[in-house]
Amino acid sequence: MADALTPLLNLLELEQLEVNLYRGLGHGGETSRRIFGGQVVAQALAAAYRTVEARACHSLHSYFIRPGDPSMPVIYEVDQARDGASFTTRRVTAIQKGRQIFNLAASFHVPEASPTHQHAMPDVPAPEELTGREATRIRMAERVSADRRADFLRPSAIEVREIGDYDLLDPSPTSDVNALWFRLSRAVDAAPEMHQCLLTYASDMYLLGSALRPHGQSWLTGQVMTASLDHAIWFHGALDFNDWHLYAMDSPWSGGARGFSRGSIYARDGRLVASTAQEGLVRPVA
Repeated sequence: MADALTPLLNLLELEQLEVNLYRGLGHGGETSRRIFGGQVVAQALAAAYRTVEARACHSLHSYFIRPGDPSMPVIYEVDQARDGASFTTRRVTAIQKGRQIFNLAASFHVPEASPTHQHAMPDVPAPEELTGREATRIRMAERVSADRRADFLRPSAIEVREIGDYDLLDPSPTSDVNALWFRLSRAVDAAPEMHQCLLTYASDMYLLGSALRPHGQSWLTGQVMTASLDHAIWFHGALDFNDWHLYAMDSPWSGGARGFSRGSIYARDGRLVASTAQEGLVRPVA
């Protein structure tokens, strides 16, 4: 299998153009049609990290404004909004063709000790008991239209093992509650902030699909237009994305051509390391 992780690592190695100004490659990610949303969020977080020292991101909130063009680079402009005693705030604007395509606000925090609690990790099958996404998609490939087959089969930097069966080509209405295991496709020796950026990239995978499941839809049916509108992440603790993490997701609401989804990401040892939330476009195709 081709190494898809090296191109992703290259995407996160931004070129500094000037103070607070960085350039990232546009091509790559999970699709060739437009820049994958998780890629832009991860690159923006990487740009913010270039201006922060000795503090870890604890939350980010972002909006997708225009589709990104994968044929050209993305410029990231960082606003060093505030450096406080405990918290640092950064705002990042992503630009293509002179227009904003995305913006992000992120907050960084010095390490502090305090009491802790969390919800328990769901009881699910271990990743070793499940089939990988690549094998599943190879079996389904002949049912995918020729114009989408290359993207459907393209190697991913993220290894995924889904829990439960949901036929993307012929889905039936089912529960919005779903889960999967995911990790990097191979281990990397990287700094903690890079593992946050890599998890950020992966967190945009599958989340919007939770809002489609109760309606028996998927991005492959051709009956609904989908796009991420915003994306938020809260980081709760240290993570090593070389190892398996459980992504437990649900969608408590959809309506008005929008769907709301949320996720909890657990390390394999049961620690809740991140939470996500996203609203996406789920517009029926006439």
